[in-house]
Amino acid sequence: MESFLIKGGVPLRGTVEISGSKNAALPIMAAALLTDEPCVIRRVPDLSDTRFMVQILQSLGAEVTFENGTVTVHAKKVRGYADYELVRKMRGSICIAGPLLARLRKARISLPGGCIIGARPINLHLKGFEALGAKIKIEGGYVDATAKKLSGSSLFLGGRAGPTVLGTANVMMAATLAAGVTVIESAACEPEVVDLADFLTAMGAKISGAGSPTITITGVKKLHGAEHEVIPDRIEAATFLIAAAATNGEVVLRGARADHLRAVIDKLDEAGVSVTRRGKNLVARRGGKLKPVDITTLPYAGFPTDVQAQMMALLALVPGISIITERIFESRFMHVSELARLGADIEIEGPSAIVKGGRPLSGAPVMASDLRASAALVIAGLAAKGATQVNRIYHLDRGYERMDEKLRKLGARIERVEEK
Repeated sequence: MESFLIKGGVPLRGTVEISGSKNAALPIMAAALLTDEPCVIRRVPDLSDTRFMVQILQSLGAEVTFENGTVTVHAKKVRGYADYELVRKMRGSICIAGPLLARLRKARISLPGGCIIGARPINLHLKGFEALGAKIKIEGGYVDATAKKLSGSSLFLGGRAGPTVLGTANVMMAATLAAGVTVIESAACEPEVVDLADFLTAMGAKISGAGSPTITITGVKKLHGAEHEVIPDRIEAATFLIAAAATNGEVVLRGARADHLRAVIDKLDEAGVSVTRRGKNLVARRGGKLKPVDITTLPYAGFPTDVQAQMMALLALVPGISIITERIFESRFMHVSELARLGADIEIEGPSAIVKGGRPLSGAPVMASDLRASAALVIAGLAAKGATQVNRIYHLDRGYERMDEKLRKLGARIERVEEK
């Protein structure tokens, strides 16, 4: 098992290329199942999750190639059964259910896996499928969805923690080939949902309202092949913005979109971090003395839960008290105990973390519990004095493309080693 060995204390300086969005690429790759014609998807990040999705699509009968950031999918014939051994590794694999149900009128999917960050049920996905006319059966760890016919419907997809991103994507894909009009209320507004809608539209789907709480889909009889370029990864971009601030460096982010990062940039500005535009790029550096801030994670366009851990690592360095409240996932503070091993002073009170910042961090062996926790520990290690070893980086490899290589180009002393 591999880990990162980081010798901290070096300011990050230089330019980093932001990869395509994993959270956009996965459902877009799944959407290629909706047609028997070839689809070409560009700017797909080379990650363990996207590689898993390639294997899942191939197991369903699709011809798939993945070279130099371009995925080509030709699902001329597909089967409606997804194998447990592949699906269990990645929660995003559930997004194949909507396309299979739309095209074959049946789908048998293993209940998915992924990071352990709290309950993430798929009940809203199934609710949406039922609204379109599907019958759902859960047995033996599998979901069976069948329908003689899919018909448009009005449905509400709001959940306990707000709209469901993958649920919105799944229902939207299923509705593209349903008869009549489907209206999704309390739809997720994330840029990744908009990117999927753009791809589906290029395939011939009729979709309006993507990016708003109400999405309308008018079903068509058939979709065709299309080409598409995935949007840049806003979470990777946010991670590098924060890493630049934590190390007192200056980093140029090539390809990052400020319009997808408004809540993050606003909080960084409040904390004293300067994020400016330079042409089509973003530049991050400390604007002066850093200040504590309070953050509450919310559905888009609020502060993203996927950036909460990284901000905690930064705020641990900032003198004063910051409060981070997690409103999306109830178990997303597992990185707190590991940050404490590096010297951070953080207390958990219910859904909030009280960060008593300003104590110097010192290197130590730490263990990643999930994808974004991994990124937080890397940021803390980059800022800490001495050596930090971040173990179990397979979590990080799920969502960050060649992170160690990118950081080395910015001057970081980081290498990939075997865990001891």
